[in-house]
Amino acid sequence: ICTLRKEDLQSVDGIPCFLIRPHAETGWAPKTEAGIRTVPVHSKLIETGVLALKDSTDSPYLIPGLETSKQGVRGAALGRAFSLLKTRIGLPAEITFHSFRHTVSTQLRNADTNIREVWIDRLLGHEATHKSQGTTTYLTGITTANLRQTVEAISYPETTFKRVAF
Repeated sequence: ICTLRKEDLQSVDGIPCFLIRPHAETGWAPKTEAGIRTVPVHSKLIETGVLALKDSTDSPYLIPGLETSKQGVRGAALGRAFSLLKTRIGLPAEITFHSFRHTVSTQLRNADTNIREVWIDRLLGHEATHKSQGTTTYLTGITTANLRQTVEAISYPETTFKRVAF
């Protein structure tokens, strides 16, 4: 999230998407080939004004102002802040920022929808959980509309999103 650049927020098939892809200029890249992917922007994020980040500052990044650690990790301070917050509110040590990704995976797999497991894997940048010929041959044919349907199945009813000015 912290490494997303403004150019990584694009419309694909008429759908606003984050493009998770290598950044040659910084040397950053997803850990695996499956990590290179297109992630439609959830409608709740659009409602909060996230698309305006593309025009917000002179920074090349969608989230400007994040420091890069000595190890070259952009947004490391954000991770430390999350750790402090989770400790303060009593979450166990094994909960990490990455845990959100696992929560999304679990929620989508438990959703009462017509979402296919390969769509979830594609969205999250996971290798397909089963390696059938159909999965390996046709995985590239997943449409942006199907990925959007998958993203929109993510729901946190008790959460209130507020529009923010950027």
